[in-house]
Amino acid sequence: MSDVIIHREGVAGRITLNRPQALHALNEEMCLAMYAALSSWADDPEVELVVVDHAEGSRGFCAGGDIRMLAESGAADGSAAQAFFRAEYRLNTLIKTYPKPYVAFIDGVTMGGGVGISVHGSHRVATERTLFAMPETGIGLFPDVGGGWFLPRLGPPLGMWLALTGERLKGGDVCAAGIATNFCESAVVSIVKKSVCDGELELLEAMDWDEAAGFEKHIDEIQRCFWKPTVEDTFLALEAEPGEWAKKQLEVLKTKSPRTLKVTHRQLTLGLQAQTFEDNMRMEFRIGCRQVHSHDFQEGVRAVIVDKDNAPKWNPPNLAGVSQRDLDEIFAPLGEGELMFD
Repeated sequence: MSDVIIHREGVAGRITLNRPQALHALNEEMCLAMYAALSSWADDPEVELVVVDHAEGSRGFCAGGDIRMLAESGAADGSAAQAFFRAEYRLNTLIKTYPKPYVAFIDGVTMGGGVGISVHGSHRVATERTLFAMPETGIGLFPDVGGGWFLPRLGPPLGMWLALTGERLKGGDVCAAGIATNFCESAVVSIVKKSVCDGELELLEAMDWDEAAGFEKHIDEIQRCFWKPTVEDTFLALEAEPGEWAKKQLEVLKTKSPRTLKVTHRQLTLGLQAQTFEDNMRMEFRIGCRQVHSHDFQEGVRAVIVDKDNAPKWNPPNLAGVSQRDLDEIFAPLGEGELMFD
């Protein structure tokens, strides 16, 4: 059975992720298959819209990308990692610029790569089972798949908070943050999918979430602390805040890779300034091609995914050890190796 099922249903082109043993985490072949399908449907008059979901019976929409492969490639010449990033980021860009409605049902775990194949589409339907996160700072990678573009555009402090801490949002909070556009109870999601495939896209317009988000009671603290000129300034701002919430955020940040915190801060800062989505994705490709070789990514994957001791030894161990020169090298152009979109 294929890792991604591609077929027509009603007036829709339908893409169903089908890799349940890995919570539908993406690999290069899945990205290439999705890209080919979307490209063929873009000019097909019989396809009015696209529906993306995951095979029933598993708790995840898409848990991310093939992290083990990226680490193994990064420990070698990095060619497989580059090929994956190239395929994935081109897919993200096609979704962002897609000429037809693109409806992703993010019913369950939606992290990393799963965010990249949903958040850039026109419609993102969450349920009470949705669990969103960009947890990459905890494994020494970075919040890619267009994170530099969409996260700061949620509201710069909110996006930076989600990116640096890897905070998880559940259910309607995903709508409240602007990550999802619509909300649907999981009990009726199959019926809604069928209706959308039949062309009843207007059905989604009545599906929204109007309850207060859990994070809203801390929005003032997020505003004060998480859009600062440097990561060090964020640490200082949190230290100056009274209350347990700020203390908890600081404790969380101290567990993350210092190198990746600074990479992420610069990524979102530059991403907000980017003129086009393609410019942002070129930047992220540069970061990705270098970050997979880093000590912190290798160590993060060891600690969280391989040995599962959750005790990574970051190098450097603190923010002061990450220099501007280090960051400049990570963000420098790749020359002939740049990501292209033609």
